Amino acid sequence: MGIHPHNDVGCGVASALAAVEAGAVQVQGTLLGFGERCGNVNLSTVIPNLQLKLGYDCIPREMMPRLTKTARYVAEVSNVPLSSGMPYVGKGAFAHKGGMHVDGVTKNAASFEHIPPQAVGNTRQVLLSEFSGRSALYAKLRELDSTVTRDSGVTEELAEDLKRLEYEGYAFESAGASFEIFALKHLGKYQPAFTLDYFKILGEQPAVNVARSCLAVVKIQVGGKTEITSAEGDGPVHALDRALRQSLEGFYPCLSQVRLIDYKVRVMEGRAATASRVRVLIESTDGQTTWTTVGASADIIDASWQALRDSMEYKLMRDGAV
Repeated sequence: MGIHPHNDVGCGVASALAAVEAGAVQVQGTLLGFGERCGNVNLSTVIPNLQLKLGYDCIPREMMPRLTKTARYVAEVSNVPLSSGMPYVGKGAFAHKGGMHVDGVTKNAASFEHIPPQAVGNTRQVLLSEFSGRSALYAKLRELDSTVTRDSGVTEELAEDLKRLEYEGYAFESAGASFEIFALKHLGKYQPAFTLDYFKILGEQPAVNVARSCLAVVKIQVGGKTEITSAEGDGPVHALDRALRQSLEGFYPCLSQVRLIDYKVRVMEGRAATASRVRVLIESTDGQTTWTTVGASADIIDASWQALRDSMEYKLMRDGAV
């Protein structure tokens, strides 16, 4: 006896669990819930529920910590965004923002986490914003520097700077990679992988070559060496991205793995019309994991540059390339 549930009424997983407890020995579904109408039952939720909660053997125990990595790989190759709120494997599955939540999970993880994140290969996320409590900020800083205390001057200084930057349009709650770089600068642990001398953008309308309407020139320095690169692109951000990559990949080949998977722009103050400050959020991936960076400026190209720069810096920092 088996069951083939769909999620038309939001009960796909519940139906699968009820069927197994009633004697079914097979659940047909798809790893991320792909399928007709509202989707087949999501096996990345069914498997840990059956195995970790109800004691059924579904996959070898040593494979369970690879669940998140596998789910994100499938999302990558199928070009379907993985919902942040997906149970077990989503980026938000073990994310905490409210001061009470962060304080509680820091003292006793089981108070707000139903399983240890590492059991399914996920990680705890502490989200930061101007509304986060000191416990959230302290917990995040402790991940980066174990010598930091609640009363450290750097904690208070960073909290004030966080409020100022969020007032200017930055959103670190949605851009953990940019926050990590921002915090490391305050802690004196930031080592830039490259420095920008300048970039120039030239647009052409109507474009002679419709597929490449803009040209970007980037001049950077890496370890005392200067590199000037130009590239064409489908618009200014694409051209800037291509030029930056061409400049850096000779120094850091691992950047060839990185690609942009989401780009969002939000106007912060509509009264200024086309002179309004904008926030740019860029989500990037290297095929194994994803990260988000942010930039804010009255110049949309400058805001995009900030987010692109942080995206490359974060990849290099995480891989130990600098």
